[in-house]
Amino acid sequence: MYLTYTVYVLILALFIWGGKFAGFKKDQFHEDSTSLDTMKSLRGFAAIGVILHHISQESAFQWAGGGFGKPGELNIFVNAGFLFVSIFFFCSGYGLIKSLETKPDYLNGFMKKRVLKTLVIPYYVSILIYGLARLASGEKLPAAQWVTNFLGLTMMNEYAWYPIIAAILYTAFYFIFKNIKNRKLCYVLMAAVILLLGMIFCVNGHFAWWAGPKNWWLNSASPVHQKWWTQQKLFWISGEWWINSCPALLIGMIFARFENNIREWFKKFYWEKLVLVLALTLATMMLSGFGQMKFGWWSEFSGHGPNIEKKIATYFFVIPYSMMFTIMLFTIMLKYKVSNPVSRFFGKLSLETYMMNLIPLTAFRFLIYKPDSQWGSMPDYKAGNYNLAIYFAAVFAATILLGLLYKFLCGLIQKKIN
Repeated sequence: MYLTYTVYVLILALFIWGGKFAGFKKDQFHEDSTSLDTMKSLRGFAAIGVILHHISQESAFQWAGGGFGKPGELNIFVNAGFLFVSIFFFCSGYGLIKSLETKPDYLNGFMKKRVLKTLVIPYYVSILIYGLARLASGEKLPAAQWVTNFLGLTMMNEYAWYPIIAAILYTAFYFIFKNIKNRKLCYVLMAAVILLLGMIFCVNGHFAWWAGPKNWWLNSASPVHQKWWTQQKLFWISGEWWINSCPALLIGMIFARFENNIREWFKKFYWEKLVLVLALTLATMMLSGFGQMKFGWWSEFSGHGPNIEKKIATYFFVIPYSMMFTIMLFTIMLKYKVSNPVSRFFGKLSLETYMMNLIPLTAFRFLIYKPDSQWGSMPDYKAGNYNLAIYFAAVFAATILLGLLYKFLCGLIQKKIN
């Protein structure tokens, strides 16, 4: 667990470095806790957290030294990915409303600046990069899948779901706020869009469950398994990670709209309200865990068909946690905020590191797995797990380098669009 302890120490150091505590007195608060610099640093911490989450998903990190039942390296990050992504959505929602309120004619050219240039172009540049990488690796795919992957209709890069769902939400924001004057109705409609996306996943599930007889996916010999379009993580909105963080966008929008009132409310009996927020966050975390244990996102594998109703139940048990998590961060940042060169760097490169992370994760797997005649590959644990530490460092370094290259390539295209 030396790697885990090292990571914890480094993260603690990042939270201390550049941290500013407003003070214990009732009139001491950070009035700039949602400034551009602070929010960018918050996104930077979220970007680091997402990389840690992705690394912790590798089976070699799941169990300590291969010992069954023992928590693996970085275990705390295994189920935390959607919380980090919630930060991205919260910041985005906050930024949308603040820009709408402070910038004249903000919605003019919005689709070009905020959707096409910021999301669509990076999405297709990532498709090109991942397509070349997969071709170079000798990966064999059906011709139809190559076509749909390059068109962006199916996932060339399974991590590229974020710009898709963000583009959908931004587009909804544009048309709703552009054409409807009643702002209360606008927020209700945005909530409806977010809910609709959640229900689409609950129907879609994780793969084309409707492609064969009931529970065909439980039979490895089923011919349906041979069809390329029945794979997991292939189609849009096929996975809970697409939708379980989206409600935080609405929370960010509401906070931006009523920020002054919310700040003033928290300033009165702040410490008591902080305890209340922490308690509610803990309660929603427990509620989320209960819902996932009782019902579950992966209910297809219970043997009762797609189990759409169980996914719907899980959705409503989980989303309060992602929303309360962002409220908790806002509350804490009224008193304590952090900004340092590392958090700002990753804040500027958050989308880029997110989008490029899968290539290093895949390329360096030879460090943590060994061939196995029966299972294909098995986790490889060197003495002290030093190979896991090397993998960790290599993935982080390569992700940063690829992120910078990706940002440069996207910038070249974005500059061509005026």
